[in-house]
Amino acid sequence: MIVVAISHSVEDYEAWKKVYDEGNPVKLGGALFARLNRRVDDPNIVAAVAGFESIEAAEAFINNPVLKSEMERAGVSSTPRIEMYEEVEVVTA
Repeated sequence: MIVVAISHSVEDYEAWKKVYDEGNPVKLGGALFARLNRRVDDPNIVAAVAGFESIEAAEAFINNPVLKSEMERAGVSSTPRIEMYEEVEVVTA
């Protein structure tokens, strides 16, 4: 599985979240899952993590022009940091 992590600042979390819910990685990009996180010391810094079946699917999501326009519409206020990882192990309780 390929995991994509996107982190950035937003102008207003509640306003950003409404747009995110309309086009999150599962809805917009065919992700297998999506997890949303906020910094504990600044709730306007978010990190979204999503899993994809392949590198090609992950890259298609990252390069989708709709993603950029949705980020702008949602009030992303910093350059997004986008990283891609290969999942190598899962440990659960």
